[in-house]
Amino acid sequence: METRDLVVVTGGSRGIGAAVCRGLAARGHAVAVNYAGNAEAADAVVDAVVADGGRARAIAADIADERQVAALFEQAEAELGALAGLVNNAGILGEARPLDEQDAHALERLLAVNVLGPLLCCRAAVRRLSTRHGGQGGAIVNISSVAARTGGIYGTVAYAATKGAVESLTRGLANEVAREGVRVNAVAPGLIATDMSPADVDRLAESGVPMGRVGRPEEIAEAVGWLMSPAAGYVTGTTMTVSGGR
Repeated sequence: METRDLVVVTGGSRGIGAAVCRGLAARGHAVAVNYAGNAEAADAVVDAVVADGGRARAIAADIADERQVAALFEQAEAELGALAGLVNNAGILGEARPLDEQDAHALERLLAVNVLGPLLCCRAAVRRLSTRHGGQGGAIVNISSVAARTGGIYGTVAYAATKGAVESLTRGLANEVAREGVRVNAVAPGLIATDMSPADVDRLAESGVPMGRVGRPEEIAEAVGWLMSPAAGYVTGTTMTVSGGR
């Protein structure tokens, strides 16, 4: 019987993405560790997975480029087997400044990576997973942010808007493919300790997070792993908030 345990994780070389890759591998998934530019970091994630007995490959692709997205999924399946799921994690913060000071080209790149990228990757995944396309079903998890509802911290309005789009994508696509064997959910992290965190993240957590601390990438990975698992078989179209109560 064909093995169907491959999950493509975009932006899998660092932070939340790296934790997601390790967590899914620990659950028995083969993992395609997508990255945009840092091959060394992606290779380190692959090495960690393989050292623990898992299967992984690092695959470079700009998810805002249609041809590169197609190549990402083709290479992943060629090297790791049939697709079982997708985690849309890749994202950028953009310029940390008020909207009226933002550069249009920077905004275009922010939208390309944070909105167009997940759309293209979801399209590629649905074409492989949907029973309407001859697939056997699967799961998609999009990484959003509590910023989608709070509007983000000062200077991140545009980033927050892109995460609002991700949550709309999640709900709409879930409805569209619910009867085609594909579940679509999202995880909305709060303040998490990654290299995208603001410099004063600990102070922000102390004053603005009911639990009084910053979250760990592994805590987001646990939520993603559950949503990808059969235990969440009746869950679709929802956004799970993992934010310490924020």
